[in-house]
Amino acid sequence: MGEHDTGAIDLRSDTVTRPTDAMRRALASAPVGDDQFGEDPSINELQERCAALLAKESGLWLPSGTMANQVALQVLTRPGDDVVVSRQSHAVWHEAGASAANAGVQMTEIGQKGSFTAEEFLAARKPRGHPLFPPTTLLEIENTHNRAGGVVVALTEASEVCAAARELDIATYLDGSRLWNASVATGQSVADLSRPFDVVSVSFSKGLGAPAGALLAGPRDVITRAIRSRRMLGGAMRQVGIFGAAALYALDHHVERLAEDHINARLIAGHLASLPQVDLDITSVQTNIVIFNLREEAIAAAAFVEAARLRGVLVVAFGPRTVRAVTHLDVTRDECSRAGAILAEVAAAPA
Repeated sequence: MGEHDTGAIDLRSDTVTRPTDAMRRALASAPVGDDQFGEDPSINELQERCAALLAKESGLWLPSGTMANQVALQVLTRPGDDVVVSRQSHAVWHEAGASAANAGVQMTEIGQKGSFTAEEFLAARKPRGHPLFPPTTLLEIENTHNRAGGVVVALTEASEVCAAARELDIATYLDGSRLWNASVATGQSVADLSRPFDVVSVSFSKGLGAPAGALLAGPRDVITRAIRSRRMLGGAMRQVGIFGAAALYALDHHVERLAEDHINARLIAGHLASLPQVDLDITSVQTNIVIFNLREEAIAAAAFVEAARLRGVLVVAFGPRTVRAVTHLDVTRDECSRAGAILAEVAAAPA
């Protein structure tokens, strides 16, 4: 697998992966049915298996992690509510304003580097019944946290924040799009990482390498409401067992290997961290994401991305002077070593 036909080492995202040959065979032989009638056996198996893995009553397959986030907002809040989230969370920065357009909620961002404390949450939350404030009805945490560099939110911290929310009758939601990475990095099960939250989502199309799909898990009554919300957003589909089979294959074969992606990310970070032109907190490289800042005397992010592309490495700009690289199952150890050396050369070149 490895490089694209163009010869480029693609580190833009872990969503660029292509199904392996074995996964393609699983797709081709998948038993399917009409999921809108609840008759797709592959999807039913996936939903039941993931609900058990995540220690929840019920599960629902959705086409994407963004739709899972949007459905969660619709079933856990009402228009005009306030949602407390980690600063620079995916729901705020990477969903095209959907939270306001679809659920009619506002987001209050708090904390730093993907985390916040129970005290910070309590200071930010807005009470019900106030004549001016929108009521805080939902707490959302993203684990791992994308824009913070794929950092893992500690289970102890998440548990404390969720306990504080529960005392105030505030619902809790875990955007666990890369929860598999958090589990492998910490050695804690996805059940343990999910247990403090009322509702959790996971994705199959990132590190696990399936072509599409996410899953929402939680109490049965919440998931029943989520079925209607999924249809309202256009996510109710028919013979989606082909995607279910890909996800089931990924759960069996691609979870433990995430540790390789984490090692490869640290390999890339090692090439960059000591450069005077680069600001990179090596301790933030805990999973498969490397985010670094280019200092003022260095090349700007857009020019960096173009220069790297010309050298055969694809990365993305996350800001005027911020760049992200993501490792995944389609890039090898050798490719990541080469990519790290190229990125370091581009960063060190005169601006």
